[in-house]
Amino acid sequence: METSDMLIIGGGCAGLSAGMYSARLGLKTTLFAELPGGLITTTHVVENWPGIISISGPDLGMNLWEHAKVSGVNIKSEVIQSVEKQGDMFVAKSRRNEYSAKTVVFATGSKHKHLGAPGEEEFANRGVSYCALCDGAFYREKIVSIVGGGDSAAKEALFLAQHASKVYLIVRKDVLRAEPANLKLIEKEPKIEILFKEEVAEIMGSQNVEKIRLKSGKELEMHGVFVAIGQIPLTDLAVPLGVALNNKGEIIINRHSETNVGGVYACGDCTDTEFKQAITGSAEGVTAAYFGFSFVKGGGGF
Repeated sequence: METSDMLIIGGGCAGLSAGMYSARLGLKTTLFAELPGGLITTTHVVENWPGIISISGPDLGMNLWEHAKVSGVNIKSEVIQSVEKQGDMFVAKSRRNEYSAKTVVFATGSKHKHLGAPGEEEFANRGVSYCALCDGAFYREKIVSIVGGGDSAAKEALFLAQHASKVYLIVRKDVLRAEPANLKLIEKEPKIEILFKEEVAEIMGSQNVEKIRLKSGKELEMHGVFVAIGQIPLTDLAVPLGVALNNKGEIIINRHSETNVGGVYACGDCTDTEFKQAITGSAEGVTAAYFGFSFVKGGGGF
């Protein structure tokens, strides 16, 4: 069994930041990453990372990845299937190996919510997508829709407008909850039409998506449906340890990124932090690393 000071489960902004800082503090750090760079790598452009006016999501994710590696983090591509407490150590098990450490950080992130509309699963990867950056270029000069009412949906719509001939932004409520800067860009983009107080009732087609029906009864010709209605936290690994979750299934943390279980920390999209951004997740990761370091050193800090 390989032993470390800190195990970090997750390779997104939060996990990589935790790893970088943990290694800089001199802790032997092992990080497990199923998706190198995390979900930020599916984002077209990031313009709210302090000190960098504009950077692509893939570039930001890979920069963090390289920073963690250079700092000395032992990065594994294995998928962790369980975490348990054995004495005063935490043991993480993949399909083939076991790893132990004095502390563990959950930076497991989240996954995309699905609409649950008829046709959504049937046309997955055949017109239904959850990543505009990944699939937007396939819809050059075609009609697409983005479903969602938040800033992520607004940014996805702006990216899709660079490729598609028409972009419907389908918003369930009567307001688009996007950052003011993105709202202004939406208003200036003639290809984007916002449909307020509408929901997708059905996605239809033969081999690929051909049209959608809204709950109002209106049918629209459609070639691509992009879904951006939020995330589901990935916290199942933390439950057997007795880690407390809120009613959304998010890990409850304090300002030290500590959970209710000693030696267990969490950061990023899997936590109950209300405002979730790449930069806040990274800050939580650094905080988890510092207080994890203090825990390993018996509360002594630096």
